[in-house]
Amino acid sequence: MADETAQTPEPTIPELDPVVDQGLQRIAALEKEASDLKDQLLRTLADMENLRRRTEREIADARTYAVTNFARDIVGAADNLTRAVAAVDAEARANGGEALISLVEGVELTERELVKALEKHGVSRVDPAGEKFDPNFHQAMFEVPDQSVPSGTVVQVMQVGFKIGERVLRPALVGVGRGGPKAAPAEEAAQPETPPESGHRVDKTV
Repeated sequence: MADETAQTPEPTIPELDPVVDQGLQRIAALEKEASDLKDQLLRTLADMENLRRRTEREIADARTYAVTNFARDIVGAADNLTRAVAAVDAEARANGGEALISLVEGVELTERELVKALEKHGVSRVDPAGEKFDPNFHQAMFEVPDQSVPSGTVVQVMQVGFKIGERVLRPALVGVGRGGPKAAPAEEAAQPETPPESGHRVDKTV
């Protein structure tokens, strides 16, 4: 009689068939390759989207600022028309007769039409009288002692400026008041510490 107390041997796990083992390895390799390709695809799509947005911005900038050089020349003509009108004071107009009045009105009309044409192409005037000095759009020529306005206020405009889009085309030449009351804290934060006494070139000129 066999020994009933003898332990039953544990079943052994058969080894994987070499073909099955190779198949599993191949599946794992394909899954890794698919994951890598997915990552590459996502990166490529992201790069293409960034390129598309950058191209759109460049096209928009090109459209907006394509007339920069032309506009810079034209604003000089607008200045000359303004000076021509300013050269004829009220007394001269009153005593100059209809011919002079018609001439002055024609020059004024031409100036207005020129300014409208510039605005149509995104070029606008910068006339900062009474505003806070902004070194991005104004060029301080001198300081004016004036206690009636907050320190750093533009109290005199020697020459109006122009901007195209959000970029300065030509800074306005201004005189800045000093000695008045301090500006409000929010305004002081944006105000330059000391506007230059001489020519100050802005960094954003196009």
